Amino acid sequence: MTVENLSTLVTEASDPRYADLDRMSVAELAQTMNDADATVPAAVGRALPQIVPAIEAAAERMSRGGRLIYVGAGTPGRIGVLDASECPPTFSTPPELVFAIMAGGTGAIVNPVEGAEDDADAGAASVDQAAIGPLDTVIGIASSGRTPFVVAAVRRARERGALTVGLSCNVATELSAAADHGIEVEVGPEVLTGSTRLKSGTAQKLVLNMFSTIVMVRQGKVYGNLMVDVKATNHKLRERAIRMVRTIADVEREEAVHALDEAGYDVKVAAIILRRGEDLAAATARLTSAEGRLRTALEED
Repeated sequence: MTVENLSTLVTEASDPRYADLDRMSVAELAQTMNDADATVPAAVGRALPQIVPAIEAAAERMSRGGRLIYVGAGTPGRIGVLDASECPPTFSTPPELVFAIMAGGTGAIVNPVEGAEDDADAGAASVDQAAIGPLDTVIGIASSGRTPFVVAAVRRARERGALTVGLSCNVATELSAAADHGIEVEVGPEVLTGSTRLKSGTAQKLVLNMFSTIVMVRQGKVYGNLMVDVKATNHKLRERAIRMVRTIADVEREEAVHALDEAGYDVKVAAIILRRGEDLAAATARLTSAEGRLRTALEED
């Protein structure tokens, strides 16, 4: 794509409302940026008809053993890494279930790798190296919707039978055309021209929040709005686990702590022990029979 064509992208456009950015006071700059950021959730809302079916399809594939993989370069890649890295502590998922592929490799997360985003061959090769298959979902993230590494990765993933999603902040993009599901969140020009780590990055994080959270909800990783699969690895999370068990089983703190100690701080098993009056072995077996879904384990005869 030529420079002239790139200049027509909305994410590269200059908004005249922000032409005097360098003349504004700190207060004016903060208000301007806050006003601009406030428009992002509405832009995501307008894209929900594209987002919902993509999440539904991803959840269905994961329920059959598939993985969720983000692919990106630069800021979108780092946002993918961030969202993926939060899944193990939040939902106790193995690191290989939700992960990110970053153009330029893991080193590019901190230090940009020159030209990595333009390497289409590397994008396709990264999908082969990850052994992407028909049960997997690959989400390519590119603000412009034309990043060669990402587009090539999505095309290769689709060739390998994976469900593919293209997330961008422009319209009628090459990435959308390459994917099974195109999600185009039109946030408009950035306050700082071309700096897509701003509104575009915020929009991408909101969409990925939906993907990872909703997919995990559909896998039975929550009970109500409680993250019952959380790994209680520090004081804050242990206290959260205690509160969750107290809420689910309607017991006092001492009973919740005792059950959690017995269950190795597995919130689900502890809740079953208390609600069903079962020992550790029976509670564990019940949860396994319910495929890890606490509501099913608590309610079934």
